[in-house]
Amino acid sequence: MACPDAVRIRRDGCAEAGYVFLAMDKVRRIIRAVDALQQRHAWLAVPIAVWKKFGDDQAGNLAALIAYSALVAIFPLLLLLLTVVDIVFKNDPARQKKVVEYALANYPVIGSDLQNSIGHLNQTGIALVVAVIGIFIGALGVSNSVQNALNSVWEIPFSRRPRFPWSWLRSAALIIVIGLGFIVTTALSVVAASVHVLPGAGPKVLALAVSLMLNFGLFWLGFRLGTASEITWRQLWPGAAISAVVWQILQYFGTSFISRQLAHSTPLYGTFALVLGLIAWLYLQAQLTLYAVEINVVRAYRLWPRSLAPPPYTEQDRHAFRLYVEKRQDQHDIAVGAGGEDNREKTPD
Repeated sequence: MACPDAVRIRRDGCAEAGYVFLAMDKVRRIIRAVDALQQRHAWLAVPIAVWKKFGDDQAGNLAALIAYSALVAIFPLLLLLLTVVDIVFKNDPARQKKVVEYALANYPVIGSDLQNSIGHLNQTGIALVVAVIGIFIGALGVSNSVQNALNSVWEIPFSRRPRFPWSWLRSAALIIVIGLGFIVTTALSVVAASVHVLPGAGPKVLALAVSLMLNFGLFWLGFRLGTASEITWRQLWPGAAISAVVWQILQYFGTSFISRQLAHSTPLYGTFALVLGLIAWLYLQAQLTLYAVEINVVRAYRLWPRSLAPPPYTEQDRHAFRLYVEKRQDQHDIAVGAGGEDNREKTPD
């Protein structure tokens, strides 16, 4: 019910227009003061700029696409891994079990369920080769999603992104290098933790240091493979370092996160709770990794400080908007240059 004009707040909760205006004006002044404060201090301005850039890029949607693609790809890739391990270590069941455990260690709680859900390819000879190639090509979707997300966040126009077949080669390299790299990283961390030369907590510290360094290298290489070549190695390393730390934290706290997801989902979804827990885990990883990439972008393009409540806009706001316009203008130029205008004959009404 609309509130009539009044000189005071009434018992039904209605307030006069002047009171509401004064309250809103006070909120605006507080926001302006906070905005001015963060623009003067880089330690506040940078996180806010990263947060705004993440929203401008709709990076949450990009992370969701990566998580969905990873969910679709993870089962055939694990099937492929188990098949290859079964062939390579045919006479060494203990080694087979170790490699699979290292691969599934990156999925707390649900790793054992994943292992029980995956079988082996029974084909041999040419049929096996064809099946392996088909599975691998089908799994390239997650790498293509990663490439699209990284180049979109960096505002790389489509005309300057890797094209076929180079984009496919990069995707294949991402799956092989990063997938095998995380298995090796996990294995070396376990080995380092079992070293008893160091006293006390020394083995655990050594394992943590080894894992961090190897994960840093993997993320740095992954960002390099997934981003257009005009972005330099130097521009990529801060986000790789942050991603490595975040990944390590997720490995420690992932058990409680996934357990909570499964606890809430199992009574309602039953068997599908495994899938929901897995996609929640993948989405969290993708989202935090894209935040790390946004830090790279904000740092490289110096996109801080940004305005919290524009107008007025800062020069960095305008710089960010110019990057967005340049990427979208490139799409328009490609369409026009390739005859993208609709020249079809219209059907008369």
